[in-house]
Amino acid sequence: MRRRDFISLIGKAAAAWPLAARAQEAAKPLIGVLSGGAPDDPNISAFLQGLKEGGYVESQSVAIEYRFANGQYDRLPALATDLAGRGVKAIFATGGSGAGLAAKQATATIPIVFVNGDDPIRSGLVSRVSRPEGNVTGASLYATALGPKKLELLRELVAQSGVFS
Repeated sequence: MRRRDFISLIGKAAAAWPLAARAQEAAKPLIGVLSGGAPDDPNISAFLQGLKEGGYVESQSVAIEYRFANGQYDRLPALATDLAGRGVKAIFATGGSGAGLAAKQATATIPIVFVNGDDPIRSGLVSRVSRPEGNVTGASLYATALGPKKLELLRELVAQSGVFS
């Protein structure tokens, strides 16, 4: 599965969570976007495209609250708490594992979908990758599982070449 396809799927999943009606905007679910980076984060564009493919268009059928740390990662906890306090139905966290961790600390009930390049187990986002527990799930571009496989392949290639025989 390609990265963009997966991000698109994340967008659809975040939009599909059960949504409670709001007094002023009964038809529009509110989704929070929390980023450790800036508004030009390509994951946000992919997220919005995924929402659009799922039939959700920003400002028409879904409302989105954005919070950007612009590289000032110490601001993430306050930004995440602010989003959780606004009653968002899901949080899309991007721009490093710090955004996902801040969202996880801010709420144990709001669904959190993260995208990052770190090991989600080592960073504390999830306890296991195959079936994350709780309210946090997402995609990691970290390829630790491939390390042992690459080493095994290298051993086989060296053994076949006879270089060290």
